[in-house]
Amino acid sequence: MNRLIVTLALLTLFGCASNHSVSTASQTENQPATPPASRPAASAKESPSMQLGNFSLSLAVKDLAASRAFYEKLGFRPFVGDNKTWLIMQNDSCTIGLHQGGLPKNSLTFNPGWDRKCNTLPEFTDVRDLQRIFRERGLSPNPAADESTDAPAFLILTDPDGNPVIIDQHVPKPKN
Repeated sequence: MNRLIVTLALLTLFGCASNHSVSTASQTENQPATPPASRPAASAKESPSMQLGNFSLSLAVKDLAASRAFYEKLGFRPFVGDNKTWLIMQNDSCTIGLHQGGLPKNSLTFNPGWDRKCNTLPEFTDVRDLQRIFRERGLSPNPAADESTDAPAFLILTDPDGNPVIIDQHVPKPKN
C-alpha cells in the first residue's frame, strides 16, 4: 500500500495536464466560443461545474520501454521519470503516466492547484472542499483526505466499474 501511495504521489507530482480545452483553429480572437449543439441546457437543479484540477491518465504497463516507444509514435515526449519503473509523457494537450509495477489498474488523476507545468495556481478548489462536495453527493472516498490539515492531501474514488479516480493535491490549501 505504501508503494502504491508513493507511486501515485510521484505520478501526480509530475503528471500535470491542462483542464482547459484548446481553441479550434476556426475560432477567431473576437469570436466568442459557443457550446456544442449536443450539450443539453443546464437546469436550475444542476450543480455548477466542479474544478477538479489538471488531468492525467495513469497507465499500468507491462513493458515500460515498449509503451514509451508506442506513445512516442503518437507524438508524446518524456516529461519526467526514472525510465525504469515510471515515466510521465506529454504531447500538446495530454499527459499520461506510464507505470510498470506501481499501479494495480489504469487510473484517472486530477491535481487541484496546478497548471500543466506543475506551477501552483493562485486560486483553486482545495481537495478537502471537493471531498465535502463528493460526500454530499453520496460518494465515499477511500482513502479520504485528512480534513484537519491545510497540507497537501489526496483522496481516491472508485467509479461503478472499479476504475480509480485520484484527486491528488500537492500544494497547501489556498489562503483565501
